Amino acid sequence: MEELVSSYRTLISRSEAIYTEQRSKFIAFAIPVESEEAAMEEIQELRKRYYDARHVCWAYRIGKGEPIERQNDDGEPSSTAGKPILGQMLSYQLTDLLIVVVRYFGGVKLGTGGLIVAYRTAAEEAIKNSEIVEVTLYSHYRLTFPFDLINPVMMLLRQYEAETVLSDADTEGHIWEIKVPNSRAREFEEGASAIYQLQIKEVAN
Repeated sequence: MEELVSSYRTLISRSEAIYTEQRSKFIAFAIPVESEEAAMEEIQELRKRYYDARHVCWAYRIGKGEPIERQNDDGEPSSTAGKPILGQMLSYQLTDLLIVVVRYFGGVKLGTGGLIVAYRTAAEEAIKNSEIVEVTLYSHYRLTFPFDLINPVMMLLRQYEAETVLSDADTEGHIWEIKVPNSRAREFEEGASAIYQLQIKEVAN
C-alpha cells in the first residue's frame, strides 16, 4: 500500500530581502504558491515591475511527496542563479514556494562563485524574513453507522486523532465526514474495518 505524505514545510507568508555585493543589488521575493500557473503569474508580475533590471532569476518547488522543481538563470551563467536559489529551498526542506531574485547590475562582474553566493544569500535572507510552518496533511472519510455504534466509533476517532468535519443522520443512523492525519490514516482504515456495520469511504478533500 502506498505510503502517504504526512506533512510538508512551507512559508506562512510572502517576504522580501535585499542583498548588495560589489554595487550589484539583489532583491529577493519568497512567495508561497500552490501551482505552476500561480508561480508563472508571480514571475511575470515581477518582470513587469522590475522591467529595468538586468536579470530576474527564479526557482520553485510545488507539490508534496515528489515536488515539481523548476529554475531559471535568466541570462546569468549556467547554474549560478536558479540552482542556488532552489538549493536554499532544498536546504530548508520547503515546498509550495517560489523564490524570485531580481538583480540590478552594479558595474562589477562577480564571477561564477560570487554570483552563486549572492543568489544563494539573497534567497536565504528572504526565507528567514518569513516564518516556516509545517502543515499536517489529512485523509478524509465518510462514515455511516447505526445509532448504537456511537461509542465504539467515538473511541476509534480518539484513538487515531480523527476530527469530525460534518455530522448528519437519517432514519438508519449517523452519517459523518471526518479527517484523519495521514500519519495515522492506514491504521485508522484497519481499525474501522474491524467494527461490524461501520461503513467507511474515502472522499476527496
